[in-house]
Amino acid sequence: MNNRLVDVVAIGNAIVDVLSKSDDAFLASQGLAKGAMTLIDGNRAEELYGAMGPAMEISGGSAANSMVGVAALGGKAAFIGKVRNDQLGGIFRHDIRAAGVAFDTPPATEGAPTARSLIFVTPDAQRTMNTYLGACVDLGPEDVDEDTISGAKVTYLEGYLWDPPRAKQAFVKAAEIAHEAGRKVALTLSDPFCVDRHRTEFRDLVDGHVDLLFANEHEIVSLYEVAEFDQALQAVRGRCDVAVLTRSEKGAVVMQGEDLHLVDAAKVDTVVDSTGAGDLFAGGFLYGYTQGKSLYDCARIGAIAAAEVLSHYGARPEAPLAEAIAAEFA
Repeated sequence: MNNRLVDVVAIGNAIVDVLSKSDDAFLASQGLAKGAMTLIDGNRAEELYGAMGPAMEISGGSAANSMVGVAALGGKAAFIGKVRNDQLGGIFRHDIRAAGVAFDTPPATEGAPTARSLIFVTPDAQRTMNTYLGACVDLGPEDVDEDTISGAKVTYLEGYLWDPPRAKQAFVKAAEIAHEAGRKVALTLSDPFCVDRHRTEFRDLVDGHVDLLFANEHEIVSLYEVAEFDQALQAVRGRCDVAVLTRSEKGAVVMQGEDLHLVDAAKVDTVVDSTGAGDLFAGGFLYGYTQGKSLYDCARIGAIAAAEVLSHYGARPEAPLAEAIAAEFA
């Protein structure tokens, strides 16, 4: 990694998204869990790729999308993630750097190919993701660059990456480096099924290593095994410094100690594709946070960034986000 100070560095899965329009009948015929992220193996990835309709390939990965959001808003962002030295790996590296994000993790020269997520978008804008992690699982503590972590205001950890065992070691190493340097650590829970798989470990991570927690309504309810959002709100209180909880069209709730901020969702004329909306919300929030904005304004920036990505296919912003934020805060 370059020895330069950044606002946010993320550690996550380096994935190329393969998006295709689909319908409920196709999902049913393939036995896909609508709206969820399902981990698949290489053979299933080839099978689904063969069955899907015309598709477009865009560099993705949850935390990588968030860093593109930070960069699009004018912040300095870096990303740590593993790709293979193959065609998709080259696409990922080019795209994220072209978006203004520093990405210097050396590619793997052997082993599994670059990860891809086959995303089926139905007319109701729900996205059903089937992800082959490929080279992502090879990320380990040796890929965590100490200078980059200690020089970043916030280190952002992607919950999806908690599946591979060595990535857990990388997370803990990064969190310890960040805190030793007096920096902040953020975690996104990523997906309710991910929470189901790692609930106890995630709770320990939140309690021991996390300053800012990002979760949607379903994820936070799953984390604390409660029935209602309000119960989850009470359960997470005091576990970390700031809890940022999104509720789709209901907006977001940001909690710090006894302070509670309710932020409306930004208006979207037509919701086309929900892929990346949570990622861009987190990117917008982190941008505001590292620029010293109030928690309420951080969430407003996140909501505007999320609204932009809801308006088109793909998880990366297409309109100039910095201009939209400047107009909102003029």
